[in-house]
Amino acid sequence: MQLTTIKAKPFLKWAGGKAQLIEHFVHYLPDELTLGKLHRYVEPFIGGGALFFHIAQMYNIEGFFISDVNEELILVYKSIQKDVESLINLLKAMERKYHRLSPSRQKEYFYAVRFQLNENRSSVDFTSYSEVWVERTAQIIFLNRTCFNGLFRVNSKGEFNVPFGKYKNPLICAEDNLHAVSELLQRTEIRLGDFSVCESFVNSDTFVYFDPPYRPISKTASFTSYSKYDFDDATQLRLASFYRLLDRNGAKLMLSNSDPKNENPKDRFFENAYKNFYIERVKANRMINCNAEKRGAINELLIMNY
Repeated sequence: MQLTTIKAKPFLKWAGGKAQLIEHFVHYLPDELTLGKLHRYVEPFIGGGALFFHIAQMYNIEGFFISDVNEELILVYKSIQKDVESLINLLKAMERKYHRLSPSRQKEYFYAVRFQLNENRSSVDFTSYSEVWVERTAQIIFLNRTCFNGLFRVNSKGEFNVPFGKYKNPLICAEDNLHAVSELLQRTEIRLGDFSVCESFVNSDTFVYFDPPYRPISKTASFTSYSKYDFDDATQLRLASFYRLLDRNGAKLMLSNSDPKNENPKDRFFENAYKNFYIERVKANRMINCNAEKRGAINELLIMNY
């Protein structure tokens, strides 16, 4: 595999991605991380992985563990880990074809790729790596780069359902970044499953960052459909119980979520769920609202046990 000195960064555009918040987050990272006293990093809701990429390249971490309940997302990470060269070749071919087409034909091509992705889903074995994974990864990255708002959204059947995005000249194959990401993933354990699958990897030398699907702050603000599974209040509370379990094991923990007080100052859901932990509010831009006038700075929560 080609070695690179390029810094790895998120290769998927991801709703709720943390790239914009990294400069805020670094002020809240545990001191033990900067002092080199933590040797494992765990991120159970990996998503676009912005904080993972930052920490993996800025601190002296020996072992990484990432996981997600989203089958397609884990398929993509493992494909980049195992066969990035084949993936790059496929993406280059798709990119060349796409940019040669007229705008109307680009739209047709997008929907043809989306149809094929969804049509073949039932035949994919998400538990056993194969060459099919690489082709599917290319399709997912292509759709992510050309779909509306760069969302990853699926319906209850697990089918990708974001419409065409009408971008003039999207970068579909970021070759250097994919090489850098693959290098980093060679030192990373990647697992399919909910947040609890990380438990055996976590010890007192571990920093864990939780970035779950955010609790909706209003009836119209929900964006939990990054997978086919609901993440309701009961699941949020189960995560809070797991957070307490890892706290008792001595790990350093950080969790982000929406701040319900943006809409309802009396809502103490997270204060109650994470009683006795440190809760900080940070400003974030709401970027996935379909109404551009409603996009802007709101508070998000950072919940820490240190």
